[in-house]
Amino acid sequence: MPQRTLGDFQLTHFTDGNYFLDGGAFFGVVPKVLWERKLPADESNRVSAGLNSLLVRTGRHTVLIETGMGNKLPEKMARIYAQPAGLLNNLASGGVRPEDIDVVINTHLHFDHCGWNTVNRNGEIVPTFPNATYYVQEGEWQYAQEQRERDRVSYISDNYDPLVRSGQMRLVRGDREIVPGISVQVFPGHTRHMQAVVVRSGGETACYISDLIPTTAHLALTWVMAFDLFPLESIESRKAFYQAAIPGNWLVAFTHDPDVAWTYLQMREGKVVPRS
Repeated sequence: MPQRTLGDFQLTHFTDGNYFLDGGAFFGVVPKVLWERKLPADESNRVSAGLNSLLVRTGRHTVLIETGMGNKLPEKMARIYAQPAGLLNNLASGGVRPEDIDVVINTHLHFDHCGWNTVNRNGEIVPTFPNATYYVQEGEWQYAQEQRERDRVSYISDNYDPLVRSGQMRLVRGDREIVPGISVQVFPGHTRHMQAVVVRSGGETACYISDLIPTTAHLALTWVMAFDLFPLESIESRKAFYQAAIPGNWLVAFTHDPDVAWTYLQMREGKVVPRS
């Protein structure tokens, strides 16, 4: 559980475990001969991907960014993705109880980002974090309701609809501050309404960039996923992000990197790379 301070805040990396994704889908049109140098594939062309969450303690709030895959996948999906379901145990190992969480922020509503929002308790879907207020973009939730053929498998309504009905999940519109020092900013591309989470304290900035840049192997401007609904918008959003994050010396946290929790970025010979 990597941990560090950011100004007056404390950041802790937690994981739900690693799961498996098709390497070709993870890297889109990038040839395998190129991407496999960065993230090796197994005999089934699968790569290991992390399910990373970021816990921010501000002194006033305990904020959990992303809740992993959870433990409610249908049997076939659980078999395909190996459903590690480790987040709650890892939080407990770090001394964090579900009741301690004040705020949960989902960057979007794909099943591997909001799975522990809820749990099935004796046949009833209940909030995993009973004292938390949950946040997601309203447009993301509305899109999830449409259940479109291309990506309806990515949306599991039990992860969010019960929270919306109860009022525990708040649907926000556009960029806004959630609590002092923590705000969301929309970066379209992966989905139209995917949001990053920007954390600022003591003159320092960190950003959980989510699926706009899922791992350090995806830093190249055009290395976008086949999962992205709007790949050209992903590229433009990356440009905007790099223009802020690199000169601003932002700490960047990665949602699916199996090895790197966070790093600073730099330009080297015209390429965006981690700063050593």
